[in-house]
Amino acid sequence: MNGAPLAERMRPNSLAELVGQEHITGDGSILNNAIKQGMIPSMILWGPPGVGKTTIANIISHTLQRPFFQLSAISAGVKEVREVIETSKKLEGAILFIDEIHRFNKSQQDALLGAVEKGIITLIGATTENPSFEVNSAILSRSQVYVLKHLSAEDLMRMLQQAIDKDEWLQQFEIDLQETEALFRLSGGDGRKLLNLFELVVQASKVKPGGKVTITNMLVMDTAQNKIALYDKRGEQHYDIISAFIKSMRGSDPNGAVYWLARMIEGGEDVKFIARRMLIFASEDVGNANPNALLLANSTFDAVSKIGYPESRIILSQCAVYLATSPKSNASYEAINMALGVVKKYGDLPVPLHIRNAPTGLMKDLGYGDNYQYSHLGENNFIEQEYLPDVLSGTKFFEPGKNAREDEIRRFLKTRWDKKYKY
Repeated sequence: MNGAPLAERMRPNSLAELVGQEHITGDGSILNNAIKQGMIPSMILWGPPGVGKTTIANIISHTLQRPFFQLSAISAGVKEVREVIETSKKLEGAILFIDEIHRFNKSQQDALLGAVEKGIITLIGATTENPSFEVNSAILSRSQVYVLKHLSAEDLMRMLQQAIDKDEWLQQFEIDLQETEALFRLSGGDGRKLLNLFELVVQASKVKPGGKVTITNMLVMDTAQNKIALYDKRGEQHYDIISAFIKSMRGSDPNGAVYWLARMIEGGEDVKFIARRMLIFASEDVGNANPNALLLANSTFDAVSKIGYPESRIILSQCAVYLATSPKSNASYEAINMALGVVKKYGDLPVPLHIRNAPTGLMKDLGYGDNYQYSHLGENNFIEQEYLPDVLSGTKFFEPGKNAREDEIRRFLKTRWDKKYKY
């Protein structure tokens, strides 16, 4: 068997061999015509993982026979970009393909701009994120954006059949695709992942060349569990691993949190997705037991949005450890959920007259704002009065948690509202 994985062995060299994306690569399409004329613009290929972004870049290079450079935004920086630009100045019409260009920060993207403007390089950027938000507007204005679609079940089946018919190693077996549901579900519509998983399943069957391999859902699931640590950013593992990460932090285990964080980073998870979930966690699970958690999580989101990988791994780790080792409270989370339940039950209850706004004379005549007591005029800036609709009077939504910070909150509320809310 060839040492390269099946997806690499089956990578198309022409648009005619490409599965899917006919809307931008089919006969008469803008991209197809541009390639035939040898006059391609700089472009951004936007679409989900494994639908052909890298393949299209390779097909363009192969078809046009131009110098081709490839960088990954995960590992490359300004230095590598500048080295490619300097080399390209000596060549005519070099193509620079940058995978996951959305992970480049502003200074890294700015380093490309001059070379794109002067035609030193033709840029092909691949991204899974909306380029309107993630790509420098100056680069975007000088590039054509092509949107790639999810591969359909028919596309995926065509890919498998193409591999069975054309790959020399697979041709040694009689392959019966009895069931494909597990293959399609675990690959999450990612053609590269589909082919590589399929190859592993055939290997795991232990059938000798010349024998029959029957592909079933059970064989696929057994192979996936025993042979590979799948991390699919849109599939089951995506949700299982983020769940394990959140539950590790909730359970105050920084070791579990950092391990699952590492799994996501290694799997190429979007840095903003991880930071966004920690931001939610800081409020939902830490809350007022440690209000600084929300501030740190928000700062983390801002920082990793500017920096990207690989440096963001350190910031994410710091925040995850902080959240895991922080005191916990879900009191605010429970309070808003209870309040929303009451709103759904009782509908739009009227606002008590004394706390209504009274900007006009008519409203004042109707009693809006009558008998409202300005809290700052009372002792300790407090005067007891009703703030809920009559039917909800005395309803307690917020119950402070059992931690040092919320014990202080409980004592504060007890001195103000002991008889009414029984804190």
